Amino acid sequence: MPTRLHKNRKKRGHVSAGHGRIGKHRKHPGGRGKAGGQHHHRILMDKYHPGYFGKIGMRQFHVLRNRTFTPTMNLDKLFNVAGEGVYEAAKAGGGKAPVINLVEKGYFKLLGGGQISVPVIVKAKYFSKLAEQKIKEAGGACLLVA
Repeated sequence: MPTRLHKNRKKRGHVSAGHGRIGKHRKHPGGRGKAGGQHHHRILMDKYHPGYFGKIGMRQFHVLRNRTFTPTMNLDKLFNVAGEGVYEAAKAGGGKAPVINLVEKGYFKLLGGGQISVPVIVKAKYFSKLAEQKIKEAGGACLLVA
């Protein structure tokens, strides 16, 4: 930007250039960056950032996140995930229940929310008690997959 367009041009000839005579415009009067969060800026930190300082809980040294990775889904979404035609095949029956492998679809655990009225064979790593109960009542089966 050319000098003639700078805001400072308007302040030429005015002694303090908008920064006041008494306080003076000094370099970093409150400290640089986040300085003083526990001292002279404490009120601001407590008001707008509660819980910023300190620790909570226990340390876990070697966190292996994939051991706790368990994407879940409810029974009522089972046929949405299974794909086209699976519900129709289950409803038609004919002595064969369709197999739905949830691990291939990206879900590890099946929960018991919702209803199921057709027999299906579901493969997953984990089943809740309620999900297993509902699938078996509908005439299906739960198979555990590693």
